[in-house]
Amino acid sequence: MSGRSLSEREGRAAWDPPVGALPQRPAKRRVGLWLLVLALMIGVMVLLGGATRLTGSGLSIMEWAPVSGILPPLTQAEWERLFALYRTIPQYHLLHEGMGLAGFKGIFWLEWVHRLWGRLLGLALLVPLLVFWRQGLITPRLGRALLLLFFLGLLQGAVGWFMVASGFFPASTAVSPYRLVIHLGFALVLFAVTLGLALERLVPPPAAPPAPALRRASALTVVLAFLTILAGGFTAGLHAGLDYNTFPLMAGHLVPPSYFRLSPWWRNLTENIAAVQFDHRMLATLTLLTGLTTALLGSRRAPAGGRWPFLLLGAALGLQYGLGIATLLLVVPLPLAILHQGGAVLVLASAISALYVTHASPEKTP
Repeated sequence: MSGRSLSEREGRAAWDPPVGALPQRPAKRRVGLWLLVLALMIGVMVLLGGATRLTGSGLSIMEWAPVSGILPPLTQAEWERLFALYRTIPQYHLLHEGMGLAGFKGIFWLEWVHRLWGRLLGLALLVPLLVFWRQGLITPRLGRALLLLFFLGLLQGAVGWFMVASGFFPASTAVSPYRLVIHLGFALVLFAVTLGLALERLVPPPAAPPAPALRRASALTVVLAFLTILAGGFTAGLHAGLDYNTFPLMAGHLVPPSYFRLSPWWRNLTENIAAVQFDHRMLATLTLLTGLTTALLGSRRAPAGGRWPFLLLGAALGLQYGLGIATLLLVVPLPLAILHQGGAVLVLASAISALYVTHASPEKTP
């Protein structure tokens, strides 16, 4: 009798992993796919944010209502109330004087979808997290990381309203470029961390560690891509793409003569249209050259099965650089500008993937 009980206990132990054990591969894959979907949703959020800025839709909703704002206006009276609020801010009087209710609805819906997507993102993180946690598929390390991401996502919503509120100042027709870049930076961090967590669970680590030079090149590419996107935020915030629509020269010069127009000198980095656009161009070029070098090294030196991020990185960089030039020469048409923002997300994603395969190892992967 006791022998049978021991056998039963041994049999159950073979099927029931100890509390705190790491999830097995199929379970890790399920969690990884969920995290990948979250990263894609954050990428879409960045595109929606870019579209609202490009169309001037971000200031159309004058209230921050995290709960009641889930529902759009359902009555004519509510539409009239919201439109009356919009007519009190400078953007309406300086840019949209005479706009009717139909025009207001056109800009309202894009901003409403942007905010709704943010709410859906929160649910897409929290609900599966609770389900997977209850099933024992979330390791303590991942659980802490995801809870931190959830609260950072809530903070990102507050940062978004902080940005929008800057557009209500007198004589202002758009949000503060500084607040815009802070909001964009938060989104990039959330995207990068979520994608990295997904890759840990979906991409097997290479059997042999890559060369240190490839690791350093991949890390530098990620940093440069991140800085280039932030510089693009200042370019967008100042509408700097509407000036100097030639390439590679600016007003007939490689470095625009008005680069140091403002004093003190550091104000030029974020407030001078010529300097901001030039910096974005130079960072993009550095990212292109560094990234292509990284892609070439990776295609030759990365372990078998780990070369795909480097091939993707090279293709994404070429596409993005071409989109940037076309967007500039054509004076920022809306479809190209949105594609250019999407290209930035793709470059960052491929650079992060390349960095992952150069640092992952069987011992480090949770």
